[in-house]
Amino acid sequence: MLGIFGQVLGLVLSLLMFERFDGESFNFFSNTLSELGSYGHSYYAVIVNGGLFFGGLCVVLFCLLSLQLHTSTWGYLFYASLGLSYFALAATGLFPINVYHLHVIAIKYFFIFSCSSLIFYGLYQLLAKQSHRSVLTLISAAAAFLLMTSFLLLPLLELGFTQGNSAFYNEMLAESTRAEIWWPAIIQWGSLSTFLFWTCLVIKNSQLDSSSGEKAN
Repeated sequence: MLGIFGQVLGLVLSLLMFERFDGESFNFFSNTLSELGSYGHSYYAVIVNGGLFFGGLCVVLFCLLSLQLHTSTWGYLFYASLGLSYFALAATGLFPINVYHLHVIAIKYFFIFSCSSLIFYGLYQLLAKQSHRSVLTLISAAAAFLLMTSFLLLPLLELGFTQGNSAFYNEMLAESTRAEIWWPAIIQWGSLSTFLFWTCLVIKNSQLDSSSGEKAN
């Protein structure tokens, strides 16, 4: 939970103090997370990058500890993929958009591992005996999966969201021709917010399961 708090705190502080070098304000409908953490666009990029890096590593630690407490194959795959997704998110803070290729790779694999973790979570809930199955957690997981798969797959439909229908993670910096309402940015923010919220619910439910197990013992 501390890791998620650190990531959200870094995002909020960066947004509150955001002042682009060209004088433009931040817009969730057209600007991306990469621009918020760009040392060429934001004065306080180090705050959001630090939050993503250290917060992501905290969640990775949670996943590593959780792996020791689960014997289910699906649970193991779920926590392993969740840890990899937050490791990739930490890498997006360690390698900002200024290090373009590494940043793009980190974002790409964050979405790939996140989709994998959501799939394994669904299988884990279906096939493993869980004492706490929150409807809100399942709904948020479904919303996060829909948004994240859209981020990865929409460019394949060639709907003209980006120039040459390139992958969204290749188009994270603002261009002079970008529309005020730009769907790749909106989908990215929606994906990140729902995924963080879902992770909080997963951590909460895992604590409840651990408490139930200790009482049973």
